[in-house]
Amino acid sequence: MSVSTNDLKNGMALDLPAEGLVTVVEFQHVKPGKGGAFVRTKLKNVRSGGVLEKTFRADEKVPLAVIDKREMQYLYREGTAYVFMDTESYDQLHVDAGELGPAVRYLKEGGSAILPMYQGAVVGVDLPAAVELAVAETEPGIQGDRVSGARKPATLETGLVVQVPLFVESGERIKVDTRTGEYLARA
Repeated sequence: MSVSTNDLKNGMALDLPAEGLVTVVEFQHVKPGKGGAFVRTKLKNVRSGGVLEKTFRADEKVPLAVIDKREMQYLYREGTAYVFMDTESYDQLHVDAGELGPAVRYLKEGGSAILPMYQGAVVGVDLPAAVELAVAETEPGIQGDRVSGARKPATLETGLVVQVPLFVESGERIKVDTRTGEYLARA
């Protein structure tokens, strides 16, 4: 199935022969004074997250990719695979850690995630903007040690290490931004 470059929309997925599976981040139709019109695009590689710029002729046909997004529940880890359960069919799916990328640092057992699938294979994971995680280990805060903006490292239940304010203690639950990996607030 293909689509004309004149009909591109932000978020649309394309399966380009050289670049692989990409989504359209932005596009611009350009009509120069002389010569043919063209479409300048910014594309994001679905698997690597890299962004590239590519120019197409106007009305050029490009292969459209239909990505099926499924809501899954993360159950447990088995070796290097993460086991998810489809919330509708209850089918279990084993996904290799490499296919999930850096998102594995935010997955906790029982948590939900959206898994985009293309041709039966998982091509990443869509997480909520922030997740709640428990602090597994951090240095205790010292009474009177309240320097404004001071931070200390804390290891979370998933193994992720984030910088937290001095008042955060082991066992507390905190909110972490999944895009930047930064502490947001106590939960």
